[in-house]
Amino acid sequence: MLCPLHESMRGYMSREKNPVDRDREARQAHGSPSPSSPRPPRSPPPLSASRPASPEEAAAKKLAREQRDAQVRGVTSIQAMREAIKRAGCALPAISEVPRVGKLDAAAFRERAAAGLPFLIPGLVKRWPLSALTPQTLRERYSHLPVRARVGDYINTAFAPDRAMRDMTMLEYLELVSAGTHDLPPYLGNLELRELNSLCHWPAYLGKMGPPRFWLGPAGTVTPLHCDYDDNIFAQVWGTKRIFLSPPHHEEFLYTSEANAILFGSPFDPEAPDFDKFPLARQATMIECVVHPGDLLYVPAGWWHQVRALTFSLSANRWARAMPFALHGDPALRRPA
Repeated sequence: MLCPLHESMRGYMSREKNPVDRDREARQAHGSPSPSSPRPPRSPPPLSASRPASPEEAAAKKLAREQRDAQVRGVTSIQAMREAIKRAGCALPAISEVPRVGKLDAAAFRERAAAGLPFLIPGLVKRWPLSALTPQTLRERYSHLPVRARVGDYINTAFAPDRAMRDMTMLEYLELVSAGTHDLPPYLGNLELRELNSLCHWPAYLGKMGPPRFWLGPAGTVTPLHCDYDDNIFAQVWGTKRIFLSPPHHEEFLYTSEANAILFGSPFDPEAPDFDKFPLARQATMIECVVHPGDLLYVPAGWWHQVRALTFSLSANRWARAMPFALHGDPALRRPA
């Protein structure tokens, strides 16, 4: 976000200096202003520090970020990866529910994930030390943690760079939501809470992964419909959430917009569909899935999803930082070593 100019430019009228003026300026020039004289004003910042980026500069910055993202994931380009995911989606079999499977080792997980469909592993998270935590435990042991809450209408501004956020402590957040005075409860979403990392026992399913992200909030907190172009493992630690999923190639029905090269959002709400406003959305498949305490959900790259807490919930997730499994290591996408 661009910062406003903190000091305005001042114009100066030329005038002849009297002796007092000349003496004062001589003192200031040598670093010893007169004690009775005010310090000279600071020079305004250079215009280049505060002017908006030109379209060319913004495009160059976006391109540089996409190139970094592609390098991290080992692909030739993020756009090519996105298009490949959507093409692969066209070949997926239709499903009406998310299958629940037994415990998988890393090899079995990756083999199943290569099919490009979501699936759920019940009970995998129950043995995590984090699962033993409760809201009261958070209040007693982690009250000091600094957190940033989504506040206000964070659903309709979910992907805006200037959406409303409020910094507070964990204790302040828990007290705020306990008061129950908000139509849309504040939400701790997508936070790095490093003090909790040691309480999670993530399986080595994804290989190269980003840091754990945590999601905490009461019933009614929502992450609106969006898709990430990274494979995702989502752990429901405690509480219950309802998730709607839609395959990648149904993007054309969802009136999407780009937040960044990896993240896209949609204004369509599958829980309260407005087909007068979004008529194409009638053609989008929506698969409903409820996750319970201990469940681990695999969301393949490019799958659209919306998440609502049905009870007070703590969830965590990690995104892969590699070529998605559904692309089967496509050599045409693989970045040269």
